[in-house]
Amino acid sequence: MLSAIGLAAGLALLIWLTIRGVHILIAAPVAAALVVATSGIAWAPPLAAEGAPDYMTSYMAGFTRFFADWFFMFLLGAIFGEIMGASGAAASVAHWVISRLGSRHAVLAVVAACAVLTYGGVSVFIVAFSVYALAVHLFREADIPRRFIPAALAFGSVTFTMTSAGSPEIQNLIPMPFLGTNAYAAWEVSLVVALLMAVAGHFWLQWMVKRALARGERFEPRESDDAPPDTSDMPHPLLSLLPLAVVLGTFLILQFPEATGLAGILLPAQSLDKWALVGALGAGVVAALLVGWRKLRDLGGAFSRGAAGSVVAITNTCAVVGFGAVAQLSPAFGQALQMVQALPGDPLIGAAIAVTVIAGLTGSASGGQTIALPLIAPHYLAEGANPEELHRVVAISSGALDSLPHNGYVVTTIRAICGETHARAYPAVAALTVVVPAGGLVVALILFGIF
Repeated sequence: MLSAIGLAAGLALLIWLTIRGVHILIAAPVAAALVVATSGIAWAPPLAAEGAPDYMTSYMAGFTRFFADWFFMFLLGAIFGEIMGASGAAASVAHWVISRLGSRHAVLAVVAACAVLTYGGVSVFIVAFSVYALAVHLFREADIPRRFIPAALAFGSVTFTMTSAGSPEIQNLIPMPFLGTNAYAAWEVSLVVALLMAVAGHFWLQWMVKRALARGERFEPRESDDAPPDTSDMPHPLLSLLPLAVVLGTFLILQFPEATGLAGILLPAQSLDKWALVGALGAGVVAALLVGWRKLRDLGGAFSRGAAGSVVAITNTCAVVGFGAVAQLSPAFGQALQMVQALPGDPLIGAAIAVTVIAGLTGSASGGQTIALPLIAPHYLAEGANPEELHRVVAISSGALDSLPHNGYVVTTIRAICGETHARAYPAVAALTVVVPAGGLVVALILFGIF
């Protein structure tokens, strides 16, 4: 009982500290310490019995394991995004999408711009930075309350694109080595779920905006608002789309070398799993450099910013993975996992519950998958679960409760990028990034059960 209280209190403390603005590198170890204090776990190796876990070792093991597994993906992804931003290519793509839809469809335009960039392999953080200034301009023209900008950015970035089949985001790649699948696992169901999430979320966001307008809310300008980007200095939109196409095309080729006829000749006979993303992002960086060759002097700093940004992004995720690594040592965590695995019926339902809860506990879709999959994948595969179906369920379920208030992307987007507060902006973000993906998960489970 005490360990269950401590586990719940640790999660609550992590959420509270994050909302209060405490850095995740401090909040996560402190919250993990509360779990340790109520679980009978030793604090340091000298205090632990032989072979028994301890707080410091376990936390850092989770932290460093995620860093080692995913650093190159974060590094190349951040550099790719920074070059797309510095060259004006990201803004060009976003402006092209927005100009086609116009201020009459301001919300849809912002969501669509984020979706195109995210599915093209640009980091969700870079997407938010790239589209924000355009979103402010568009929301000002349409006189839409600016508190909905974080919701539009998040919905287009971390929902129907992030966990869909073929997406080069790591949330779609982490299950592959555990399940022996590829990034296009169960693409038929994924397509249906993604379309349903996109449509349902769009209409829900529009409904929330209309209600706010009916109450008299309007756009609130700020002195700090940036002017719209100078479109005359941007690369042509079609040229700007080239790096995104290169990432997706290279990723597809490396995932299915046999389909290209290059298997065993120029490429390995089997797919490269998650390392396909390294090759795809590397090719994307080269393509982005070619697109932005006129700004090569400005692009030098993009590598430095990308490298620094990648370390910040991955260490923030590592921090919550470390919290999860400690949390899973709690007796209450083990009991909860046993209860989930003992649920009667389809193994996919048990996996969905397990990943959803752990992703919520860690506040990270990637962190939740990294912790959950080594524990649940062997069990559910042994139970006869289809690996492709399990891959898609894990990916979609990780994208629901991960977006609780302490999630790093949520905090960065609401506070740092948009200058909003959780009280004003988070309700709409929660509706679109928690409730909508949860509904998509239910639909996926139903479709897998039928077919």
